[in-house]
Amino acid sequence: MSTLKDMSAAGCAVWLDFVDRKFLEAGGLDTLVAEDGLTGVTSNPSIFEKAMGHGEAYDGTLAAFDKENPGAATIDRYEHLAIQDIKAAAETLRPVYDRLDAKDGYVSLEVSPYIADDTDATIAEAEKLWHAVDRPNLMIKIPGTPAGAPAIAATIAKGINVNVTLLFSQASYARVAEAYAMGLEERVKHGQPIDRIASVASFFVSRIDSAIDKVIDQRVKDGDAEAEAEALKAIRGKVAIANAKLAYQWYLDFIKSDRWQALAAKGAQPQRLLWASTGTKDPTYPDTLYVDTLIGPDTVNTMPPKTMDAFRERGTVAETLTADVDEARHVLAEAERLGLDLDGVTERLVEEGVASFTTAFDDLLGSIAKKQPAKA
Repeated sequence: MSTLKDMSAAGCAVWLDFVDRKFLEAGGLDTLVAEDGLTGVTSNPSIFEKAMGHGEAYDGTLAAFDKENPGAATIDRYEHLAIQDIKAAAETLRPVYDRLDAKDGYVSLEVSPYIADDTDATIAEAEKLWHAVDRPNLMIKIPGTPAGAPAIAATIAKGINVNVTLLFSQASYARVAEAYAMGLEERVKHGQPIDRIASVASFFVSRIDSAIDKVIDQRVKDGDAEAEAEALKAIRGKVAIANAKLAYQWYLDFIKSDRWQALAAKGAQPQRLLWASTGTKDPTYPDTLYVDTLIGPDTVNTMPPKTMDAFRERGTVAETLTADVDEARHVLAEAERLGLDLDGVTERLVEEGVASFTTAFDDLLGSIAKKQPAKA
């Protein structure tokens, strides 16, 4: 049995953080579903920039679209290409979705990063993309920014599945989990069904350690007092995992609450925590670090192909997410005592994440604009 299938059996669903036209056409996604038990796919502007902005895999489709839609805006040309890929991935995953009765089998498509701080524009674009793809196993990705939370509630209330992205802090996760519940409650209020609506909360991991470790290394280099230097080194590479484990503890408490139990009684599915940014950035860490340590029930881990290959070869499956919770609390307490400012780091990472996706989107649209057909 595949190690990745073992992980799914332990309750942590395996999703692929990658979409590419050639990969889909070659049956790569079908193989992962059949051999590794893959149950989902995520995409983002950076992924599409790498796929569409390089090579010729999309040129034929783009030329045909341009012929039928002369003078189309660059954003419309991009969406045509992206929607085709998302539809293809959704079709591959549809048997999974049907077999699991809408509890998994999803593919995600993100709203434009340009509107991350605009609630109304996010709601409108989520609805537009939902109808354009027209597949029940689609999730619309909405960033967990302050403007994103009310957009999430409104989008769920419309019956649209949501993947909340760019979550780094426990507080932001709690805010969007409550937004999900609010959207479901709005549907119940109007007598609408909630049993086939799904959502995941994408909690980013490795980027936190990258930021915190950089501060730790600088302080140790600058000569913090010996005791402080040892304390800093003791929590290096541990803050992100501790933060994720305590977010999961919040989730466990929330699904026991009267508020959630009332929704569950009407068939509501829990909003699963999804571990994102699970590829290691520090070469001194095991390349399966952010997979091995975050395995637990009702969760998802979305991995880039390189991380998935590494876990398939040398990953370890055990229920680690609920282990050493007291140690996780100690790590975060130490981070606070040592002035590492986790709250400030996570707030900055959201801003940097939006900026990074915006840059990727700029590059993506720029590369597509360069492929404008020659004028007659």
